[in-house]
Amino acid sequence: QVQLVESGGGSVQAGGSLRLSCGASASAYSNNFIGWFRQAPGKQREGVAAIYTGSSSKFYADSVRGRFTITQDNAKNTVYLQMTNLQPEESAMYYCAALGPTGTPAVEALRLMRQCLNADIYKLWGQGTQVTVSS
Repeated sequence: QVQLVESGGGSVQAGGSLRLSCGASASAYSNNFIGWFRQAPGKQREGVAAIYTGSSSKFYADSVRGRFTITQDNAKNTVYLQMTNLQPEESAMYYCAALGPTGTPAVEALRLMRQCLNADIYKLWGQGTQVTVSS
């Protein structure tokens, strides 16, 4: 069964750090875009970071660049999001998503890189993990 499973959320104080994990089935992990998104109550889902696992190309929203790091572990079919210097306004449900249930060819990936932080293009979603940052 193709699926994504997030873990690692929790509560931290402002300035703290958390590492989120997204475990994927093999078919969804390989040569695919896997992104991290967040959604706070009453707000739109926001793209935070994405990685194309075929080339390890990484993409970040301006709001998190320099503080968040997305990485991959091919042996575990897992994508991580290391978050540092978290702020209260970043409290949200964090989701990982894969572009689709199977990989994306490299040529198609090049075309999609400009959109890879757009939640609308992702078809496979995890259940989410809550991140709460207190002041």
